[in-house]
Amino acid sequence: MNNSEANTTAADAADRLDNIPEAVVIDRRKLERECFVYGLMAQSPGTKFASFGSLQEWRDARLGHPNVSVILLVIGSRKLTDLGVANDIAKAVQEFAPAPIVVVADTDDLTQILKALECGAKGFIPTTVGLRVASEAIAMTLAGGVFVPASSVMAMRNVIDSNGAATRPMAGLFTARQMAVVEALRRGRANKIIAHELQLRESTVKVHIRNIMKKLNATNRTEVAFKIRDMFPDQSGPDI
Repeated sequence: MNNSEANTTAADAADRLDNIPEAVVIDRRKLERECFVYGLMAQSPGTKFASFGSLQEWRDARLGHPNVSVILLVIGSRKLTDLGVANDIAKAVQEFAPAPIVVVADTDDLTQILKALECGAKGFIPTTVGLRVASEAIAMTLAGGVFVPASSVMAMRNVIDSNGAATRPMAGLFTARQMAVVEALRRGRANKIIAHELQLRESTVKVHIRNIMKKLNATNRTEVAFKIRDMFPDQSGPDI
């Protein structure tokens, strides 16, 4: 191989490296940040990752990362209603555009997710999901989509339809996770299937069902199902 061919090969390799999407993880908790990044690297070999402890650290290093495709902003146990959190997200969305912001948080509460989307975030990853789902969320965002967890989408169906008389009594009665279980019960799902669909342990599903029974003053699962169907008179029966 002559020098010209070697230079061409090196240039092609550099171009390919430049075209690899890069994701930035911002998390003030160093141990959690490093574990998260290593896990994502294993799940997403076609994506480069860089991590920083704060938005300011990222600002200082930003010039060295010109091809960032997505930014994962980890807020941990903080809520969007906490002082400055929503404002930080909204400012980051504007400042770091066109790179989309994806919020990572220790909650899958529907109101928190909607608030993040209102701030301009292009996704919301709760820490209740696994690395595979988190990796798929990043891929969806890189493709121009918006990611929210499946359980929250199911709950959203009951919350946003404010014109339906059947949904109104549900809005303030259950948490987002309980509403997802309610929807599954309405469709006649078994506990094992509910656990699989919502990525929960079967024992956790049973706890949710017990709490739902208390709120509905039901004594057994069958009574829960009948009461739920009474609340949704315009809906079809269980899936076959």
